[in-house]
Amino acid sequence: MLIYLLGMRLFIFLLLSSALFCIGAGVDDLRKAAEQGITEAQCKLGVMYDTGQGVPEDDVEAVKWYRKAAEQGIAEAQCNLGFMYDTGQGVAEDEVEAVKWYRKAADQGYADAQYNLGSSYANGQGVLSMA
Repeated sequence: MLIYLLGMRLFIFLLLSSALFCIGAGVDDLRKAAEQGITEAQCKLGVMYDTGQGVPEDDVEAVKWYRKAAEQGIAEAQCNLGFMYDTGQGVAEDEVEAVKWYRKAADQGYADAQYNLGSSYANGQGVLSMA
């Protein structure tokens, strides 16, 4: 029984070690794909920098990758870039620019962007007043 438990501990240790190694390699592979223009990788890298998943949190770097994917039509990146402008994370706060990116994503049916765009109109932020 003792040998079984030691064997299981070794197995779990090796499994966790290899998983952590793969996460590191995954970030490098993701960055290479993003640098090659793969839009999904660009957006995912933006999310990672935005949230600090597997990389140090860096709003400026998140904006950089969101913008690359957003300019190629990825709705999630467009919405996230709009949010960065809306909140002034990694860029100067700019409600008009936020609405521009929310609208692009909303036009593709991206629900979060539709909500954020509706909120912008409801609050008169970044849109022309109807009064």
